[in-house]
Amino acid sequence: MKKEVRFEKMNEKELKNKLEKIKDKLTKIEQTSEKRIFLYCESENSHSVNKYLFEEVPLRFVIETGIDSVDYFEILYHYACDDTGWVVTLKTFIRDHEKPSIESIAPFLPGAEWTEREIHDELGIEFKGHPNMRRLILSDDWPEGVYPLRKEVPK
Repeated sequence: MKKEVRFEKMNEKELKNKLEKIKDKLTKIEQTSEKRIFLYCESENSHSVNKYLFEEVPLRFVIETGIDSVDYFEILYHYACDDTGWVVTLKTFIRDHEKPSIESIAPFLPGAEWTEREIHDELGIEFKGHPNMRRLILSDDWPEGVYPLRKEVPK
């Protein structure tokens, strides 16, 4: 049974108090402007931190993006608190550049299904536990193992 998520208006102190509860799973918390917070974690903590942000804080999932940073991959999960204008981004690091993988958030957050498929197509990151990891944007005849947004692919 899926948990119903109810978004609530919260002030800065309430948001920061809720984020403090997960600081043991984070490597860093950084407030870069009045209404912008970045959270940093390693890939093994990503699933539980995302679940907490979505279900317990709760924040609205906006999008996730992937970046090839040469020695590692980054997945950025962007959340919003619409009533107050807060934007919270969870920046997750995948250190295995040869076989990058991370646990999917799609089982509890269906809005992530397509973005995870897109990131898989473009960067080759495997989302473990994804309900339907088939191609989304690359053609069926695209060469296996070639990911267009990886730095080593000639442009």
